[in-house]
Amino acid sequence: MQFKLRPAIADDLEQIMAIFNQEILHGTANWRDEPRSLEQMQQWFARLQQQQFPLIVAQLVGSDQIAGYADYDTFREISGYKHTVEHSVFVDPSYARQGLGKKLMQALIDTAKAQQLHIMVAAIDAENHASIRLHEALGFVQTGLMPQVGQKFGQWRDLALLQLNLDQKI
Repeated sequence: MQFKLRPAIADDLEQIMAIFNQEILHGTANWRDEPRSLEQMQQWFARLQQQQFPLIVAQLVGSDQIAGYADYDTFREISGYKHTVEHSVFVDPSYARQGLGKKLMQALIDTAKAQQLHIMVAAIDAENHASIRLHEALGFVQTGLMPQVGQKFGQWRDLALLQLNLDQKI
């Protein structure tokens, strides 16, 4: 299968929501309990656009099927953090293990560098070893581990914090 990466449009939000809600309901990569509504997704998309932050989709070539997406957003709402962003990448389980996560991550990194951002943060469930390895392969370094800071499915979860210095060459 071949995929093309492109900026998301409003018509993609239902498919993006389906991928995100699948993870909320069945996975541990996101610790939310409640699925998101289309209205919430539209508000999120509008905020990303206002901040000039990317929402990139991986679209199956020859189809309108969205296989995954990636974005970054404000790390913290304090001006001193304005050059730091936190990102998310989600791939539909039907399209897992095809290199989409890496391609989406690289597109985010390239965009962040073009926007002259300084640090990209990844907050990853510490048991998600595949995601941690992917991030490390792209130059991220683990800078923290926060034991039992979250809960999902009635279990305490540890959070691994990784970051990429966008000014360094890897």
